[in-house]
Amino acid sequence: MKNKLIYGLTFLIVFGMSSCEKLSDFGDTNVNPAATTEPNASALLTNSLAGLGNWTTSRQLGYYAQYFSETQYPSVSLYALPQSSFSGNYSGTLYDLQNIINITPSKNMAAVSNIVKQFIFWQMTDRWGDIPYSQALKGIEVGKPKYDSQEEIYKGMIKALADAVAAFDNSAISGDILYNGNIDSWKKAANSMRMLMSIQLSKKYPSASGYAATEFKAALAGNGGYISTNSQNLKIKYSAPNYKNPVWGWYNGRADDGESKTMTDMLSMLSDARIDIYGGNSHTGGTGSSTVGVPYGLNESKSRAFVNANAGWARVLRGDLRTEGSTAFLITAAQIALARAEAANLGWTTESVSDVYKQGITLSFTQWDLPAPSVGYFNSADIALGTDNVKKIATQQWIASYPDGHMGWNVWRKTGFPVLTPAPDAVNTSKQIVRRFTYAASEYTNNPELVKEAVDRLPGGDKQDSKVWWDQ
Repeated sequence: MKNKLIYGLTFLIVFGMSSCEKLSDFGDTNVNPAATTEPNASALLTNSLAGLGNWTTSRQLGYYAQYFSETQYPSVSLYALPQSSFSGNYSGTLYDLQNIINITPSKNMAAVSNIVKQFIFWQMTDRWGDIPYSQALKGIEVGKPKYDSQEEIYKGMIKALADAVAAFDNSAISGDILYNGNIDSWKKAANSMRMLMSIQLSKKYPSASGYAATEFKAALAGNGGYISTNSQNLKIKYSAPNYKNPVWGWYNGRADDGESKTMTDMLSMLSDARIDIYGGNSHTGGTGSSTVGVPYGLNESKSRAFVNANAGWARVLRGDLRTEGSTAFLITAAQIALARAEAANLGWTTESVSDVYKQGITLSFTQWDLPAPSVGYFNSADIALGTDNVKKIATQQWIASYPDGHMGWNVWRKTGFPVLTPAPDAVNTSKQIVRRFTYAASEYTNNPELVKEAVDRLPGGDKQDSKVWWDQ
């Protein structure tokens, strides 16, 4: 499949091919005068939004963040080559969102689609690094799009989010299963995403007057505000049977994943009540908790031996929180408050580091319907700020983002915290935790010159140990 079909589908994809064998077979006799020839924007938006939970419940990234451990057939958590194709994202959800933007049923529909589009590009660039962005989704106009540098992509995404917020008017939004067409909520989500993207660039732009700090502060003060309460969280409340929580599916006839001992050990050391939420003691559901984390990075014989000897090993999330209709969180108030704590600690803002830090931890507890932490929790040596602030804030970001592997992996790659021990039975040459996905072989076949340019920008080349731009 050529890149012109991968990155921007032609009209053949839009309207579909019939079973006719040659172009001369297409004529008036094959045209249904009652059929619509314009995509249903509402349906495209609904379907696009429903799929977002698959990004934030990525098992692969959950392994790299050491949120999860493989209990049988371990491979990904042992760092087998993460060579994966991103082309399906362009020809799938991104194309649908671009279609909505192109036909613009309303300015607000286009704005929401643009916000969601940036969310997906964000997920993709953090996995691979340089990817097609500015020239993608342009159909046959650009058959072989360039790989934008990650710096260009991040700046493009941040600008697109600001533009989307400014573009909202009073027009209708149909097909919105996340915020039910609430414009203020979408503005908060866009500003919050912009804040998280900006803080991710703190290694490249650490200065309080630099690009990242400037964009963070602009989003913090942006029109519409940001996500500050759990009622405003960007989340998907699944509705079976059409849309089912992905984590439920992990235990629907299988049990390949457990909560990692890395997480249960951390929560136990901190005497953190989230330990009773993050792990369940059975495949089938219920309110039974488990604190028996599965050792991380073991080969098959060792991992099988462990789960066979520990029937109550911790499954990912307590059973009542991973039903078919359970909620998946995309961006939370806890993540935003902790990002504000990080920004304040960097000197980017004048907010109280301690206040927003405590606020973020409390929001994470109450997100899961747990009581707010006690004064004793906040005063404990491993929690209280004053020393090792970067480590403590990053650790709380890592904990609060569970089970979103994208966020957890990002926190660790950027800060080095929490300190994660690589898989004991790693199969890769370096034995180190994966830093990025490598490009699929099809990219070298379909777009060889441009993928080579992207590879040349990577220190170490197209390797899983190479660091993406913001991680360098």
